[in-house]
Amino acid sequence: MTANLDALRGKRLLVLNWRDIRHSQAGGAESYMHEIARRWTAAGVRVTWFTAREPGAPAREIIDGIETHRAGGPLCVYAHTAVRLLATGARFDAVLDCQNGIPFFAPLFLPRRSPVVQVIHHVHHDQFTTRFSPAVAAFGRFLEGTVAQKAYARQTLSAVSPSTRQEIRSRLKIRTPIFVVPNGAKPPAVTGGRRGADPRLVVVSRLVPHKRIDLLLNQLASVVTEIPRLRVDIVGDGPELLRLQRQAVVLGLSGTVVFHGYQPDHVRDELLARAWLTASVSAAEGWGCAVIEAAGLGVPCLGLRVPGIRDSVLEGKTGWLVESERDFGAALVTAVQQLSDKSESDRIAGHCREWAACFTWERSAELLAGVVRTEIATVRRRQQRRRARSDIAAVVSFPSTENPVRQESLRCTDQITHHNGQTSLLLVGCDEMGAQGVLARLGIRDARIRLATRHDLLAGPAVRTLAAPAKVQT
Repeated sequence: MTANLDALRGKRLLVLNWRDIRHSQAGGAESYMHEIARRWTAAGVRVTWFTAREPGAPAREIIDGIETHRAGGPLCVYAHTAVRLLATGARFDAVLDCQNGIPFFAPLFLPRRSPVVQVIHHVHHDQFTTRFSPAVAAFGRFLEGTVAQKAYARQTLSAVSPSTRQEIRSRLKIRTPIFVVPNGAKPPAVTGGRRGADPRLVVVSRLVPHKRIDLLLNQLASVVTEIPRLRVDIVGDGPELLRLQRQAVVLGLSGTVVFHGYQPDHVRDELLARAWLTASVSAAEGWGCAVIEAAGLGVPCLGLRVPGIRDSVLEGKTGWLVESERDFGAALVTAVQQLSDKSESDRIAGHCREWAACFTWERSAELLAGVVRTEIATVRRRQQRRRARSDIAAVVSFPSTENPVRQESLRCTDQITHHNGQTSLLLVGCDEMGAQGVLARLGIRDARIRLATRHDLLAGPAVRTLAAPAKVQT
């Protein structure tokens, strides 16, 4: 599945992100764009990255084939990037504007016909409130919402999950096309592991306020009275570390909770491999990267039903979702009791590994390349065979022997998968009636059609063993 990447070979793409992968505070958003960009460069795409510059970092550096230019600090980077866009923006075939709360407003500094794709991981409205004064938070929400809505009125957007797309629609009021391009996941750094005899909870997280590890510690204070042998490992670093360590002491959790700080991948995965489960108490996420990393090792997640986490956890199959933070402790006790049954834990571990295997960076790179191609075609006023109906998609399944379908006969953002003798198509911007028209054009008669679920958008249309059964029509 490289039709979109092949079509971009030789083109010049520009990434705008306030950090690069070597920034000391680089996180999931930077990893997402870097993993995709380095696969683009390997396929012959010329990728340039404009970003902020930390003290001591070189102004220009080649990282995995990506030409990285650094200038300005956390806020000044926006002004520096605007100047660079005015001077050199027209040289690029397309621009990827990565929004980390505040976008770069690239369309304001580029020629009108320059293709721009805005990449959004999650909406930051609530984070502005928790991190800044009321006045600054209000200004941040104004930039993320009202100003961005006008600046990107003609642009295509990419979101990492259906939850993020829903938040963009409901909170930012953006109505332009939004395509879902999920995160990939690296294979576990360890090939196997054996969970500990005692219940063990392993949490991998940056220790920052919106991850709310303090909430987890408060819940653990009551949980350990019912599960005295419970052990908790917290892997990660951040500005909250010292405060959380003090909180654990005050709550009497010194013998239960161990803070490991930052650890390399193989150490993190060795800890996860011994876990019974992981947890997420974040207020919201774009996507649960740590959830999928744990699932790759067969470790389920107990999480709050919030954006991003409700997408990355398949309830009852790869974990459990809790409605209220007040019920988290009781839910943790129930989950541990369920996992005490070896046959049940083995069943859940198998579902976790199957779900995690659906997410690869190769697929993400191809999907985002399709979004870029779509934006380039839109700017050039190419005619589409099918008009997009925002946020609707259909899945078509038929025997693989019926009619071989090539990506070139579909839209750039459609997907083709093959599984157990069946070919499945994910037709983006298409309902059941529209799908029937596509089938007629392709000459396919013996097919089943259904509306796509969020799991189809995330993991691909052929993955049906984990998702709930859906009604179909012939």
